[in-house]
Amino acid sequence: EGGEWEEVTKGAPMIKEAPKMFAKDTEVNHEAVIKKLNEIISARGKKGTDRNEQIALLKELQSISNANNLGPAISMKIMFHIISAIYDYNPNIATCMRSEMWEKCLAGVSELLDMVEANPDINIGENILEESENVTTPPYRVRGCVLTIVERMDEEFTKMLQACDAHSTEYVDRLKDEKEVCVILDRLQTYLVPRGTTEEICRVYLRRIEHMYYKFDPEAYDNPKLENKSFKDMEEMCKFIYAKDLTDRLRTRSMLCQIYHQALHDRWYQARDLMLMSHLQDTIQHSDVPTQILYNRTMVQLGLCAFRKGNIRDAHNALVDIQSGGRAKELLAQGLLLQRQHERTPEQEKIEKRRLLPYHMHINLELLECVYLVSAMLIEVPYMAAHEMDARRRMISKNFHHVMRMSERQALTGPPESMREHVVAASKAMKTGNWKECKNYIINEKMNAKVWELFYKSETVQEMVTSKIQEESLRTYLFTYSSVYDSLSLETLAEMFEIDQGVVHSIISKMIINEELMASLDEPTHTVVMHRTEPTRLQSLALQLSEKVSSLVDNNERIMELKQGNLFFQKSGGMQDRQDRFQGNYQQNRNQNWQDRRNQRQNYSQRERAY
Repeated sequence: EGGEWEEVTKGAPMIKEAPKMFAKDTEVNHEAVIKKLNEIISARGKKGTDRNEQIALLKELQSISNANNLGPAISMKIMFHIISAIYDYNPNIATCMRSEMWEKCLAGVSELLDMVEANPDINIGENILEESENVTTPPYRVRGCVLTIVERMDEEFTKMLQACDAHSTEYVDRLKDEKEVCVILDRLQTYLVPRGTTEEICRVYLRRIEHMYYKFDPEAYDNPKLENKSFKDMEEMCKFIYAKDLTDRLRTRSMLCQIYHQALHDRWYQARDLMLMSHLQDTIQHSDVPTQILYNRTMVQLGLCAFRKGNIRDAHNALVDIQSGGRAKELLAQGLLLQRQHERTPEQEKIEKRRLLPYHMHINLELLECVYLVSAMLIEVPYMAAHEMDARRRMISKNFHHVMRMSERQALTGPPESMREHVVAASKAMKTGNWKECKNYIINEKMNAKVWELFYKSETVQEMVTSKIQEESLRTYLFTYSSVYDSLSLETLAEMFEIDQGVVHSIISKMIINEELMASLDEPTHTVVMHRTEPTRLQSLALQLSEKVSSLVDNNERIMELKQGNLFFQKSGGMQDRQDRFQGNYQQNRNQNWQDRRNQRQNYSQRERAY
C-alpha cells in the first residue's frame, strides 16, 4: 500500500542484517580480536557457510584491528586467513577461480608482501605452532608461509589460463596479469634470500625460472657475447639450485629450463653440452609426468636449435622420438588425442587436462613436423640412393618412409597443397638430383607463410636449407648416376648445382674417404675418375639371390638335423646315461659340421663378390 512492488526469486524476501563484530561496549583488544577470528575460522568448510560473507567478515575484522592500532602482527595473521578464504572460495580444485576472486587474490598477496617487507622483525614460519604465536608484543611470531601462498597463486594463474579460450580477448587480458605475478615473485625472492632456508630459496628460484625460460629475447640472440640480464639471472639461480637442492626434482627441472633457454637463443654448443653432461636421457623415465613433459619440450627446442645451426643429423636425432609415434601434441602437453585402444576415464581426462600448458607456451607442431621431415629428407634420400640394391638396408626415419609410402599409394597425385605434400614432392625431385625443383617445393610463398617465417631471421634459415639441399642433391646425383660415367668434371658439377668448386671437391673427397664413392680425384684436370667397381643391377640381384638361397639351405639343414636327432632318441629308450652322453657328443658334432659348412659358404660368397 503506497509502496512499489519488489521482484523476488522465490519465497518471501528475507531481510538479512550483517552480523555485528563486537557489542557496543566491548573493549577491542588482542584477545577479543583473536577470539572473533577463531569464531569466523571455525565456520570454514561447513555446509551452510557463505564464503563471500566469510571473506567480508575477515576484512572487516582486519580494518577494526588496524583502527584500534593492535599492531602489524595481528593484521598479518588476519591477512593470511583472508587469502586462505579466497583460495577456499572455489571448492573444486580442478576448476579455476572467478576473475573477480583472482583480482582480490592478487591484491591480497601484494598487500601481504607489503606488510612483510615493512615489518622484517616479525618472525613468520609454517613450523611455528598456534600455542607459541605472539601477536601482542615484540618479538612477534606469526604462523604462516608466504612462499606457499605465492606458489598457490601461481598455480591458480596457470589454471585460469588453461580455462580461457586461447584465441579470445579474455586470454590476453588474463595474460597481462603475468607481469604482476612476476613482480610478486621478485619481491618474494628479495624477502626470502637473506632469511629463508636453502629449500625455500630453491623453490622460489625455480618459480622465477619457470616464468623466464620460454621467453625469447631478441637482444640476447643478436649479441650473444654481451652480458644479458635474463641469462645472468638464470645462470645464477640455476647454479644455486644445482649446488643446494636435495630433492633432485628441482635440479632436473632447472637444468631442463636452462637448456631450453640456451637452445631458444641458438646457443647450440652450450645447450648440447649441458644436456650430455646431465645424463638426463638415462633417468628421465623415473621422473614425474610434468618433468617428462618439460624434457620433451627441451629436446624439441634442442632439435630446432640444431636445425637452425645447420646440424641436420643432430636435429633429426633430437626430434625422432617425439615425431615417430604421431603423438607429439600429447607428449608436449599441448592437447589430448583420441585413444583407439581404450577410452580414458573421466578422472584420467581431468588429470591430463590439468597438465596441459597454457597456449602462449606452445611450440608450433606444423613447424616441428616440417623441420623433422626436411631433416629426414636430407639424410634419408642420399642414403636410399647409396643403398638402392641393398636388401639389408635399414630405415633411418620410419615416419618419413610412411609419408612417402602414403604418397605412392595415391592413384592421382596433384600439385602439393599441405606441408607434407611439399616435402614428399621435394624428396622425389631430390632423388633425381634436381636441386632447383626440390628447393622450390621446400621454399615458396605457401611454405614461407606456414613454416619458415615463424623463425626469427627466417632468411638465414632459408639460405641454410638451400645450401643443404644443393649439397645433398649432389651426393644423391653421384650415388644414382656414377655407374653411367667414366669421369666427371668438378667445374661442371659446380655449375649444375650452383656450389663453389671447393665445396664440391670437399664433398667428393669425403665420399671417397668414407668408401661411399669408388673413384679418385685427378687434380691437374679437376675431374673425378670412376673406378667402376660397383656391381651392376644384375650382379646385385644375383648376390641377393645367392644370400637368400644360402640362408634357406641353412634353415633346412637345421630342421633335418633336429628331426634325425629326435628320431634316434625315440628309438633308443631305457638307458638314460647313454642317451645323455650321446646327446652331448651329437650336439658338439652337429655344431662343428654346421660351422664348417657356414665357413665354406662365406668363402664362396667372398670369391663370388671378388669375381
